[in-house]
Amino acid sequence: MFDISDKTKFPPIFGSNHAGFLTTGPLKEDWTKPCPLEWTFKERGEKCISFQEAIYGTERLARLEAIKKAIDPQFMFNCSNCIGNNLPEASKSPSPPAETAPVDEPSGASFVSSFAVAIIATAAYLLINMV
Repeated sequence: MFDISDKTKFPPIFGSNHAGFLTTGPLKEDWTKPCPLEWTFKERGEKCISFQEAIYGTERLARLEAIKKAIDPQFMFNCSNCIGNNLPEASKSPSPPAETAPVDEPSGASFVSSFAVAIIATAAYLLINMV
């Protein structure tokens, strides 16, 4: 199904709807071995295939990251587990233009994140209390 002879091109192995909080791909050095759960996040990041690469595969993830950079070069729309959030540029906060002062208003993204958390918490509450 996939050509795994090229160890620089990891194939997609699962769908995002099947990925959990601690999901990672296998070890980078041996794709037949799972990433150990007892490792720290730092160890997993260094030695295991990333969450996004395990979902999209190496080639598709690179293509999606290039699109993300072209469409959103300032990383205004950045969130946990989103395409491009693992790029070094995403961790840098864009500086405001020199002629305008920084604004302390919440962004639309923070509102959407808060709304999503409220929906998830409500759904969890309903599921727990229905049992």
